Amino acid sequence: MLRVPFTELASTLAAILVRIGFDPNRAEHCARLFAETTRDGVYSHGVERFPRFLEMICNGTVDIHATPECTQQFGALERWDGHRGPGNLNAWASMARAIELSADHGIGCVALANTNHWMRGGSYGWQAADAGVIGVCWTNTLANLPPWGASVPALGNNPLIIAVPRPAGHVVLDVAMSQFSYGALATYRRTGHPLPVDGGFDAEGHLTRDPAAIEASQRPLPIGYWKGSGLAMMLDMVAALLSGGLATHQIPTEPVKETGLSQIFLALNLAKLQPTEASAQAADAIVDSLLASGASVRYPGQQVLKTRAENLALGLPVREELWDNLLSL
Repeated sequence: MLRVPFTELASTLAAILVRIGFDPNRAEHCARLFAETTRDGVYSHGVERFPRFLEMICNGTVDIHATPECTQQFGALERWDGHRGPGNLNAWASMARAIELSADHGIGCVALANTNHWMRGGSYGWQAADAGVIGVCWTNTLANLPPWGASVPALGNNPLIIAVPRPAGHVVLDVAMSQFSYGALATYRRTGHPLPVDGGFDAEGHLTRDPAAIEASQRPLPIGYWKGSGLAMMLDMVAALLSGGLATHQIPTEPVKETGLSQIFLALNLAKLQPTEASAQAADAIVDSLLASGASVRYPGQQVLKTRAENLALGLPVREELWDNLLSL
């Protein structure tokens, strides 16, 4: 595994995007989001996902020139059309708009339809927390999660992100609706490690920790069994209804043609309710109480801060084969 400096990785990805027609400023932003994802240790959705992103541009699924557009306004709630532009840029713009709305209304909500895969959902939670607001966002996906009691994928593995700002370290939860996302399964498989807990079913219907067996059966285990199954459905339903976009059953099932996604971005402005210092003290007290419960306990987002610091100091880990391929582009 190579260690590549953050700026070198980001500039390399940006140069590739410019070469295929991206506006330079949009290329820099898009590339930085990919690089930040790898920097923060979400390797399956960072530079590892970049080749698929390029493939989706080449096959016409992603329109690199498209930008999101507001189509309806209802005070603090807006509907936007992503025009199938780059998913991470569409998502960033949507959360930025939700944050703007929250400055006026105390709450802001952007319901985004007709967009593409947003890569790491946690990026937009960190974006909200860095702006000093509570952020909540989620997306639907193609059908890749069997409902509880079935063996055929009919639900999306719809990621849910909840972020709370805190000067001492933001608390950011970023979870898929399965015990392990498909990206995490691929990472475990590539490194030759079994899952730490059962993550899904094999072809015979037995629970297993073998990531390759779960990928082959396409039967990841919903978080909380039937509870995760129900939550996945409700996230899909709310996203599709609020945005006026597609639901999971309407989204193309081939991963490199997955498009037309529906997403929700919420920003809750604490400063409208109480002084920032009071919010920080309350958040700190909750975190301190959690950490006091056990030496091995950590809050959501804590490991990200540790990994971020390590990768910035040592360089971002990138597979040598992937890096050579990127340099050839």
